[in-house]
Amino acid sequence: MAWYVLYTKSRNEKKVARLLSDKGIVVFCPIQEVVKQWSDRKKKIQEPVFRSYVFVQLDNYETESVKVLMTAGAVRFLWWLGKPGVVRDKEIQLIKDFLNRYRGSAIVLELKKGQEVTIQDGPLKDNKGKVIKILGKKAILFIKSLGLNLVAEVPIQALS
Repeated sequence: MAWYVLYTKSRNEKKVARLLSDKGIVVFCPIQEVVKQWSDRKKKIQEPVFRSYVFVQLDNYETESVKVLMTAGAVRFLWWLGKPGVVRDKEIQLIKDFLNRYRGSAIVLELKKGQEVTIQDGPLKDNKGKVIKILGKKAILFIKSLGLNLVAEVPIQALS
């Protein structure tokens, strides 16, 4: 059976994985534990490693993909060169091994001045901007939307 990459609605990865699992479909949603800082407290939470993506194992893509796409929160499969993108078992196992071995690790988004990014969280969610400056864990962005120029300071983890 092959693994396919399913694109989900934002922040629906764990929900989609649970719903697919309830349908009897083998799904892999890599999770990592991260510490989130709020103004008044810190909390450890489980976050997907790949935002908006889960891996789905299907025996027959043509017949089973419909069942997957009819799941709440599922958007579409990723395609590569005109075919559904396939991930090998070996690569899924490498992701699992890496996450088991390096529990405190995280995938880091490396930003550069002038880079175009999309804001994934907060009141400016889904807006695109250009990185002006990086200040520790925050980026200063130039955002041109709604007919005005706006400069915003956004946490790096909220960008992609």
